[in-house]
Amino acid sequence: MDSSVSEETTMTTARDIAIEQNGFVATIEIRRPPLNFFDIALIRQIADALDEIDADPGLRATVLAAQGKAFCAGANFNDPARQDSEAAAKADPAASLGPINHLYQEAVRIFRAKKPIVAAVHGAAIGGGLGLALSADFRVTCPEARFSANFTKLGFHPGFGLTVTLPEAVGKTNAALMFYTSRRVTGEEAFKMGLASVLVPQAEVRAEAVKLAAEIAECSPLGVVSTRATLRQGLADRVKAATDHELAEQSWLRATEDFKEGVKATEERRVPNFTGR
Repeated sequence: MDSSVSEETTMTTARDIAIEQNGFVATIEIRRPPLNFFDIALIRQIADALDEIDADPGLRATVLAAQGKAFCAGANFNDPARQDSEAAAKADPAASLGPINHLYQEAVRIFRAKKPIVAAVHGAAIGGGLGLALSADFRVTCPEARFSANFTKLGFHPGFGLTVTLPEAVGKTNAALMFYTSRRVTGEEAFKMGLASVLVPQAEVRAEAVKLAAEIAECSPLGVVSTRATLRQGLADRVKAATDHELAEQSWLRATEDFKEGVKATEERRVPNFTGR
């Protein structure tokens, strides 16, 4: 579901996103409905938009939102149209992502943004989509939303800096529980464990995120940016180090039979039969 905000004063578009301005608040809307799968092109567009927002003195906070059913369902391992060939897809289901190191370079750029970000998570935030949601300072969500670090169910390793950001948000034990089980966490559960900051009805998620961003924007922009830099000091560097390690683990795991089985089982909506190979 998509709860849009009216009375925007300006709007620009890129291939997969649109940017609206409402007062001091910019809204970046992901436009790959219904599930908003990501790849390097989408993450680069978001990073570029945040750079532009940082450079605009008339903007003080950002809302990251999405069209369609999901906030971001992560990488699409099951789309043969995005593979070079069927044989390539069978050999490496992650081939459609392109060089993952390049994708993570763009992700780190998002973490280097200077102004506060509020994520409006109205639907599923899965895998790398959860990583994208956790790049924001706050998450506004609803009972219908689902949060999942589903990497181990795919025979894979967490990425997008989640090995840093998820434990910092929910604590090591809750993060380990989400990583080891790949379970889906509801919006209510996310709110209780600190993964989300605000819980509202689904139709109000976008408006509530804009409201929070506008409340931030009422404060001194210099003071907010300075305080945020202190609170997030070193975060982008920690994410960079984490993605370097995550990439190394993902690189060998993506060649395993378990990864191929995990992707296939997910596509076929069945329990995977992992063999440890």
